[in-house]
Amino acid sequence: MTATAHKVKITYCAECGYEPQTLDLARSLMLEFGQRLGSIELIPWEGGTFDVSVDGELVHSMSREHEAVKRAVRARLS
Repeated sequence: MTATAHKVKITYCAECGYEPQTLDLARSLMLEFGQRLGSIELIPWEGGTFDVSVDGELVHSMSREHEAVKRAVRARLS
């Protein structure tokens, strides 16, 4: 069985102290989607940013609610 390795990118505001939430989200995504993911890229940024994209498509912006992000990732991977 061949599966596509999806790429998730999380851009977060380092100045805002979002590191713990970002790492928690990355862990949560790995636990749920690990076998389907090729990579999770974490990009420290500024200005309150918290964006999640899957395969280059923005699926969630400015929200740290993990369940909403997981629903958006799930919809994109379906």
